[in-house]
Amino acid sequence: MTRAEEEAFRARVRGCLLGGALGDALGGPVEFLGVGEILAGHPEGVRGFVSGGAGWPAGSVTDDTQMTLFTVEGLIRAGVRTDRGLGFTVAVTHHAYDRWLDTQLLPGPSGMRDGWLQGEQWLYARRAPGNTCLSALTEARQGGDSMPKFGGQAVNDSKGCGGVMRAAPFGLLPGRWVDAGWAFNAASEAAGYTHGHPTGKLASGALAAIVHEICRGADLDQALDSAQDLLIQHPGHEETSTALTAARELAQATQPTPGQPTPGPATPGPAVVERLGGGWIAEEALAIGVYAALAYPAPEQFLDALALSVTHSGDSDSTGSICGNILGVLHGETALPPELVFAVEGRGVILQLADDFVLECTHARQLHDEYGPDTGWRTRYPGW
Repeated sequence: MTRAEEEAFRARVRGCLLGGALGDALGGPVEFLGVGEILAGHPEGVRGFVSGGAGWPAGSVTDDTQMTLFTVEGLIRAGVRTDRGLGFTVAVTHHAYDRWLDTQLLPGPSGMRDGWLQGEQWLYARRAPGNTCLSALTEARQGGDSMPKFGGQAVNDSKGCGGVMRAAPFGLLPGRWVDAGWAFNAASEAAGYTHGHPTGKLASGALAAIVHEICRGADLDQALDSAQDLLIQHPGHEETSTALTAARELAQATQPTPGQPTPGPATPGPAVVERLGGGWIAEEALAIGVYAALAYPAPEQFLDALALSVTHSGDSDSTGSICGNILGVLHGETALPPELVFAVEGRGVILQLADDFVLECTHARQLHDEYGPDTGWRTRYPGW
């Protein structure tokens, strides 16, 4: 990469991860409220952080951001693992999710884990984590004689959104390493560590492919075309394909008619969002996030899109996170609403991890060349 390309890549990675955290933190406190109750307190939609109750200060993130960060850490560690000649092993992210499980079961770091992310005390907050993720990871941990079974697919029929809400980082891997098809398949595999239904996997793959194509310079419509082309190659794609098509058609219907200042047949709002479902299941969460991004695609509309994505009777943190991931990678970090950026929980760690991901993707040889000096990178990111 040239210096300019590296700077653009860093802006996209930072935008994707931090944008997802903003959407997550906006939507988390209203996740279990009906849209009428939400609008009673927020007539223009949820546009600022609010408290989720005791132990849930305004700006707090949920398991969506937590698991996304552990996905990023797992991908960095998978890159380090390639020094052993083993290839880029997706199952390393399963080990990362096992470390995330500690944050939901323990009051703080145990001192028995390696790497740095699991040592961040603020991550040890339990804010309505998905039951499927908890149960599947617990079962995986108990598998085998003395070691967890990393890489095994979950034995359940869940298509909840817990796989897709953490899938975006797979799409951030640079095009000189992987293509959109690899990102799609890897994200699908990783979603399958907790969610066994084909739709739960394929919706996750679709989000990763969208992010990957945007990173390579595609606009959102082009990225969606590519993702849907990949989708139809997989058995069981129909639910996800139908949901994405519905999101795109709704977005088209709400765009202003040329020459007229007002939108067309429908105006973006909660009533339109809820035509796509509640977001509790994978294809609906993806569709809502995509719809909100398409409805308000300009950089200066970032907050409008986030507000639209979380103001509905459903899984608001996940749909907000997906919308933030998409627009964040599309526009880069400078488009993020500053009034949210400065107040979101864990901003320093999120950006540090984003920058480390970029370093791994652009300067791996200098950081962990086995014949070079010991930089401490492998201690920070052990290759497993």
